[in-house]
Amino acid sequence: MTDGNHHHLAPRTVQESQSEMAEVVLPNDANPLGNLLGGRLMHLIDIAGAMAAHRHARSYVVTASMDHIDFLSPVHIGDLLILRSSVNRAFRTSMEIGVKCWVENYIAGTSRHVASAYLTFVAVDKHGHHQPVPQIIPETEEEKQRYEGAGRRREIRKEEQERRRTLKKNG
Repeated sequence: MTDGNHHHLAPRTVQESQSEMAEVVLPNDANPLGNLLGGRLMHLIDIAGAMAAHRHARSYVVTASMDHIDFLSPVHIGDLLILRSSVNRAFRTSMEIGVKCWVENYIAGTSRHVASAYLTFVAVDKHGHHQPVPQIIPETEEEKQRYEGAGRRREIRKEEQERRRTLKKNG
């Protein structure tokens, strides 16, 4: 498997790399209103995304982009924040990871969805050179939908990069 040929890597299921982390929101993580800072949530999302990417690629990974993030409702001091991440799709050396954030009310036994994000990670070796990643095997209906959506989002990213290149070139 050291020949760098992406097709020689055994494909892996989404479930094999799914990750979950929990964090209690502390006053140091909050703004003057007592809400979790957006930047702190982005930092936690990056870590949660990296966990799934590491597990899938079984190598070092670096964050290439955070495409999209939706802050759906505020997270307050004292809340238990749960971040769940999984690989939506793997390309040659990159992977799209979806991260969903929930606040769990451990007293009432309820949870609410507070944020979602898509991130792209690239697998690298210890020198920072890109490494091939295994393909992903979507099994459930939801995993198949996320797989297809990741392909569409990748095309949109490429079009946007090209648009920016053209704007820059034309001044």
